[in-house]
Amino acid sequence: MKPETVRQKQEYSSPAYLDKLDAYWRAANYLSVGQIYLKDNPLLRRPLEEEDVKYHPIGHWGTVPGQNFIYAHLNRVIGKYGLNMFYIEGPGHGGQVMVSNAYLDGSYTEIYPEITRDEPGMKKLFKQFSFPGGVASHAAPETPGSIHEGGELGYSLSHGVGTILDNPDLIAAVVIGDGEAETGPLAASWFSNRFINPITDGAVLPIVHVNGFKISNPTMFGRQTDEELEQYFRGLGWEPLFVEGDDPAVMHPKMAGALDTAIERIQNIQRYAREDRDPSRPMWPVLIFRTPKGWTGPKEWDGKTIEGSFRAHQVPIPADREHMQYTPALIEWMNSYRPQELFDERGRLKEDISDILPKGERRMAMNPVTNGGKLVKDLKLPNIADYAVKIDKPGAQDDQDMHVLGEYVRDVMKLNEESRNFRIFGPDETMSNRLSPVFEVTKRQWVAKIDEVNDEYMAHEGRVIDSQLSEHQAEGMLEGYVLSGRHGFFASYEAFLRVVDSMITQHFKWMRKASDQSWRADIPSLNLISSSTVFQQDHNGYTHQDPGILTHLADKKAEFIREYLPADANTLLAVFDKIMNDRQRINVVISSKHPRPQWFGMEEAAELVEKGLKIVDWASTAKSGEEPDVVIAASGTEPTVEALAAIQILHQQLPELKIRCVNVVDLLRLRHHKRDPRGLTDEEFNAFFTVDKPIVFAFHGYEGLLKDLFFDRANRDLHVHGYRENGDITTPFDMRVLNQMDRFSIVKEAVMSLPHAERHVDIAREMDGMLEKHTRYIREEGRDLPEVTEWRWEGLE
Repeated sequence: MKPETVRQKQEYSSPAYLDKLDAYWRAANYLSVGQIYLKDNPLLRRPLEEEDVKYHPIGHWGTVPGQNFIYAHLNRVIGKYGLNMFYIEGPGHGGQVMVSNAYLDGSYTEIYPEITRDEPGMKKLFKQFSFPGGVASHAAPETPGSIHEGGELGYSLSHGVGTILDNPDLIAAVVIGDGEAETGPLAASWFSNRFINPITDGAVLPIVHVNGFKISNPTMFGRQTDEELEQYFRGLGWEPLFVEGDDPAVMHPKMAGALDTAIERIQNIQRYAREDRDPSRPMWPVLIFRTPKGWTGPKEWDGKTIEGSFRAHQVPIPADREHMQYTPALIEWMNSYRPQELFDERGRLKEDISDILPKGERRMAMNPVTNGGKLVKDLKLPNIADYAVKIDKPGAQDDQDMHVLGEYVRDVMKLNEESRNFRIFGPDETMSNRLSPVFEVTKRQWVAKIDEVNDEYMAHEGRVIDSQLSEHQAEGMLEGYVLSGRHGFFASYEAFLRVVDSMITQHFKWMRKASDQSWRADIPSLNLISSSTVFQQDHNGYTHQDPGILTHLADKKAEFIREYLPADANTLLAVFDKIMNDRQRINVVISSKHPRPQWFGMEEAAELVEKGLKIVDWASTAKSGEEPDVVIAASGTEPTVEALAAIQILHQQLPELKIRCVNVVDLLRLRHHKRDPRGLTDEEFNAFFTVDKPIVFAFHGYEGLLKDLFFDRANRDLHVHGYRENGDITTPFDMRVLNQMDRFSIVKEAVMSLPHAERHVDIAREMDGMLEKHTRYIREEGRDLPEVTEWRWEGLE
C-alpha cells in the first residue's frame, strides 16, 4: 500500500466523499436505464414524446445497478491505493455498465469523439445501445476497457487469471454473476489460485455478485447462507468477505470497508511474498456482494414484484414508443436518480463528482492491458534449421514430430526468459504430447504443496500451466494471456478440443468485432495444438476419436482461421516458425506425437508451409507439367503415410500409370479465391488437381469438410477417404482400415476410378485380400501386420 496521510485515509471514507460516490453511482444508473429506453431527450428536460422513445427497448437491467455500485467503489480504491486495475464483467448481460462508466470518466469520448460529454452526446449514447448500427448489449469489443464479452458464461475468472500472469502490479477485478457461478467452467476456475505466484504474478479479486435470480429461476448461491458460502470458498482456498444490503446509506461504508480490506490483504500477501521470496499459496480474498436484482429500479409492475425478483432481469416495465401510457413510470424511475443534481447545464457530469474519478490510464476503461495489442513484443525465435530432421532419403527414418517441436519450444522459452511473455497451457498433457524437452528449462507452475518424491517438474514458478485437468481453464487462461498482449499455445488431445470449441468460437467472435475497431490493436494469435489424434489411439478408443475441430472452425470468417496439417517434424517446425508471432488469428495445428517416417527436408517443408500445398515430385510418376492419370492427395500425418504407401503399391501394380502426388499442409488454401483471398484461383487449383482426372484424397478430418472445399471446382471426380465415425480400441492401422483411409482402400479406390476399371478388378480383389489378412492378423496377434509396420518408402524407380 502506498504511504498515505491520515487525512487522505479519512477523505476516501468520509461522508462527503461517499456522498459524491453515491451521486456517481446514481449517474451511472441513470445512464444505464436511459440506454435501454430512450433515443432522444436524454435528460428529460422537456416532456417525453413518442419520438424520444425506442420502438423495441432491448437490454438487461437486473445485474446493472449492483455492477455500477461495484465499479464506483473500485474507482475509489484505485484512487486511494494508486492501483493498476481493470474490470472484467462476467455476468452475461448488462453491457451498459461498462459503457456508462467509461462515458462518465471521459474514456468513451476519447475513443469515440462523436459521443460528446454533453446532452447531444448523451442522446447518441442512448440511441446506439442495442440499436441497429449501434453497440451490443454485452461488454463487447466496441466497449473501452473490455476484454471479456460474457456472451457464453463461465470464463471470466480464467480470463482474469491469464491476464495477471507475469503482470505483477496488475489486479483484475473479476465480477462473477451468481448465474455464471453455476457453470462448470466457472466452478472449476476457483482452483486457479493454485497457479497465481504472488511474487511474479498480479492478483485477481473475484467479486461474486449474488442478486439471487437468473432469467426466470433463483440462483444456487442466492439460496445459500453466508455460512455455507464461507465454508465453500474457504474449502477452495479463498478468504470470503461479505457485503449485503439494499440501503445505499449503509451499503457505501460497508463496501468501502470490505474493499479496503481486500486490497490491503492482496498488497500484504504480495509484499510478504516478495520481501521474503516466499511463493507459498496464500488465501486470496473473494468478495461476496449481495444486493437485490434490479436494485433501485421499479419495485413492482402489474401487481408483481420486480426489484429482488427474476422479473428485473431484462426490461422491467413495458414502456416503448407504442405504449406511451407506461412512460410516466419510466420518467418516475429515471428521475428517482435526481439527474438535476448530477449533470450540469450542458449535460456533463458535474465537476465535483467527476473529481473523485481516476485519471488517465488509471481509469479502468483506459487500462493499457485492455488493449493488449499495443503491448505486444515479438518473440525471439531460434532458427528452425537448427532443429531440422536431416532427410537423406524420404521416409528412411522415423522421428517424433512433437518431440522435435518440444526441442524448438524449449529454446523459444530460453530466448524469451527475460521478457516473460511466452507460456504453454494444457490439461495435464504436456508430457503425453511429447513436449517434455521444455522441462529442461522450465517447470510446471503449481502454487500448492509439492511432493518431491512423486511430483515431476513442478515448482512455484514455471512457464507451463497444465496441472488442472480442465480444458476450459487452460484455454481460458491462454485467451486472457494473448488478449493482454502475450504469446503462447494450448496443447490438447484432438478429441477434447471439442470441449472448448464454443469457447474458441467466442474468442473468434471477439477478434472479428475487435478488428472493426480502428483503435484496437491486433493481439497475438490463439495457437492450438491438437495431438493424440484420431488415427492413432492405441488404448483410449472411440471416445478419443474426433477430428471435428477442423470442420467447426472452417465455417468461420476466412481471415481469422488457419488450419495446418503438417506431415512430419520439419513441416511442423515450419508451421510454428510461421505462427509464433502471428496476429489476430486462430491457428489450429494437427500433429502426431508417435514415431513416424520423415519425408521433407527443411527447404521443401518451408516451401510446403509457405505455399500451403505442393506437388511432391519425388512421389509422382507423372512428370512436371504432364497431365496425370490420377491424383493421389493427402493432408495430415497418417494420411500422408497411407497415400505414399498406396502410390508405391500402384506403381508396382501399374508401372505405366501416371500418378501425381499432392500434399496439403495449409488446408484452407483449398478454398476458392472468390470465397477467400488466400484461396486458389481455378487456374491454380486445376494445376494441382486437373479438371477431370480422378482425385483420391487421404484426409485427416471428416470427409464433408473436404467435399465442401472442392464444391466450387470443375473437377467433380473426387474420392475422399477421411474419418467416417468408425472407431474402437484397436491398432493404429486398423483405425485407418475402419475408416477406409488405409493404403489398400486407397489403391482400390484409385484403380476403380480409372477408365476401364473392369481391367483392374484383380488389383481390387488383391487389396480386399490384404484387408482380410489384416483383420485376421490383428485379432490373433494384437498388433499390425509386418507388411505395415515394417513398410518403408522405396521410391519409384
